[in-house]
Amino acid sequence: MLENLLTPFKSKLDGHTELRAQHYIAHAAQLINGNVTGNGSSETQGLSARVYAGGLWGFASASDCDERSVRSVIAAADRNAKFLTSRLGEQLPPFGAQKADFHRNATPEGDTEQKLVLDFAREIDAYILGKFTNLISRVVIAGAGVSERTLVTSDGADFYEYIPQTQIFTQMSVLADDGAVVDYSDLLAQEACETRFFTDVIANPAKIFAKIDEIYETLMKKREGVFARAGEFDVILDSKLAGILAHEAIGHTTEADLVLGGSVAGPNLGKEVASPMVTLVDFANNYRGEPVPERIFIDDEGTVAQDVTLIENGVLKGFMHNRETARVFGHEALGNARANNFTDEPLIRMRNTAILPGKDKLDDMIASVEDGYYLSQPTNGQADLTSEFMFGTAIGYEIKGGKLGRAIRDTTISGVAFDLLKTVTMLSDEMTWGRGSCGKKQSIAVGMGGPSVKCRVNLGGR
Repeated sequence: MLENLLTPFKSKLDGHTELRAQHYIAHAAQLINGNVTGNGSSETQGLSARVYAGGLWGFASASDCDERSVRSVIAAADRNAKFLTSRLGEQLPPFGAQKADFHRNATPEGDTEQKLVLDFAREIDAYILGKFTNLISRVVIAGAGVSERTLVTSDGADFYEYIPQTQIFTQMSVLADDGAVVDYSDLLAQEACETRFFTDVIANPAKIFAKIDEIYETLMKKREGVFARAGEFDVILDSKLAGILAHEAIGHTTEADLVLGGSVAGPNLGKEVASPMVTLVDFANNYRGEPVPERIFIDDEGTVAQDVTLIENGVLKGFMHNRETARVFGHEALGNARANNFTDEPLIRMRNTAILPGKDKLDDMIASVEDGYYLSQPTNGQADLTSEFMFGTAIGYEIKGGKLGRAIRDTTISGVAFDLLKTVTMLSDEMTWGRGSCGKKQSIAVGMGGPSVKCRVNLGGR
């Protein structure tokens, strides 16, 4: 346990120093058509120190978590900071002090056995094999882990968390009448919270099996589906697509380091960039009193995490900052500096980015579309700093005369996000959250969410 490893050093840190330690255990099993293609465990631990001196950071890390290593990384980071600063002309003052204290931990139940993870993956595979006889392939992945992190800083931050993590996934494939291979995949469970260990998640397999049935039903609709027509259409974006749009195409443009790098958001601060219906927020740890997927209470610079309103009633209101960019812009840092591993320095990152829901019912939104599509389940995608994007969609449905019609097979949507947001005319009254992984220089867990969104977008067709 790391909970008390760094606390004795808090009062002894000089200047502006951040000290982090991390311990992570992961178990994973993968089956393809019943064959075990992955079965292993990993464990990583280590600590790092970051020292700020005169405008530059010195950083050092080590893979041992003991008192000797703590002293060593502090000394190395301090030397690095002083060396870099000696080459710098004008020096900047230190950051102002801030105090943050938060401890968040589950009751440790002991490490999950690798055999348990593999056995449950086999149980899922056996269920799929026994119930769905027309599949040509199936994939099952099960994972369990624990993330333990702690942070202390010279200006008073003291943070600790111990969080169990679980992820279960399946993909099924079938042959269509035209000879095409049609597949569909989804998460059966994804948990990262104070109390949900792998054993808790799998204690009710009936719930997971019911999700498998839903995935198979969607696959069968997709098997009989048609290809979407190419062109611009009125569409309803499912909340999952709205979430990834909020994150990839909009959120990244409002990260202050990328604003300094020339993102489209920079010159548009204070301007209307979306329909007045649209408000976009990066949430820290709660939404309307309920936990969001990736709960951040104190970031990896020791800043207390607060919500950041990026777009309010269609107007671009703010950016996400670390302590450096907050000083450059004259704004406030609200907890967006995050690092994934102990070997990573904190970067400006999103936490839980979402478009806020509106007042419309999804049925009314569908009924308002004469000729268009309902699109769901994003796959791969990309966006750039102009907010231009292209995302794949794994499943969707035609809308004809205000009613859902045939399923459609994989297609793509593309456009410029800030232009798309100006076409928003309806937002559903529901908020749906999901988890994802953001790959900005270092992969890190994020939350994405939103309502269903009616807008106009370009479809790629066949």
